[in-house]
Amino acid sequence: MKITISVIKADIGSLAGHIRPSQKLLRKVASHVRSNGKGLLIDHRISFTGDDIAILCTHEKGVLNEEVHRLAWDAFVAGTAVAKEQGLYGAGQDLLKDAFSGNVKGMGPAVAEMEFEERPNEPFLFFAADKTDPGAYNLPLYLGFNDPMYNSGLILAPKMTKGFKFTIMDVSCVEADKVVELNAPEELYEIAALLRDNERFVVESVHSRTSGEQAASISTTRLHNIAGKYTGKDDPVMLVRVQGDFPATGEIISPFAIGQYVAGFMRGSHNGPLMPVKINTQVSYFDGPPVVSQAFER
Repeated sequence: MKITISVIKADIGSLAGHIRPSQKLLRKVASHVRSNGKGLLIDHRISFTGDDIAILCTHEKGVLNEEVHRLAWDAFVAGTAVAKEQGLYGAGQDLLKDAFSGNVKGMGPAVAEMEFEERPNEPFLFFAADKTDPGAYNLPLYLGFNDPMYNSGLILAPKMTKGFKFTIMDVSCVEADKVVELNAPEELYEIAALLRDNERFVVESVHSRTSGEQAASISTTRLHNIAGKYTGKDDPVMLVRVQGDFPATGEIISPFAIGQYVAGFMRGSHNGPLMPVKINTQVSYFDGPPVVSQAFER
């Protein structure tokens, strides 16, 4: 059976600046999805990382489905009304368009989705980052999928020895999606050359070269490209399938222990270590630090 995993994230209001959503705001988004997602979604989870609310769901409608995206958009609109009522900071901040137009890509919220034939056991990881950009995932993805020092399956597991295909997007191009596909390990240096410029080139997706199956999907939203001005960091989300043809859970998680320096903090003005935190964690120090949360799902 084909199944789709979607995560749609937005900052629609927070307490005391860019700290965390209020409980009433979270409850409103959750109740809207619960009430209006019946018959549409298989399952869902509402969570937050810093001041961003993420709607993670499974369904059989495929990627960029209008019904699923409208559900998320309407939930964020309903939540924005609560944020304004409560006087929260940045109410509706990531909703950069006035009306829904088929899907939320290009409207402000960050989106990561994958459609695939479900395995008997289908584990995946959901990552959400706050106070940073999509390029924050470049190094962990490079190491987790390409480096045997982090992913021993590349030399020990026959299903991974062919490596992975990286689709990399030039997010400075605003006229259209400009991407390049590069194969590891043959084009490892070319991948590294692009990903080192993490303000311009970001990983959009990763596929297994053995099976052709998608292993990872990353949001590439750049808010300033949509709004035409600085409106906050892009706070990316990411989905990664694990086990079987793909790296093990620990092989994907271990690169985050580095605490690499990424763009972020207050007003996007500084660089700082990307700190792993548990899901539903607020930020505080200097509107930071840049954080990434991760949840195991199946």
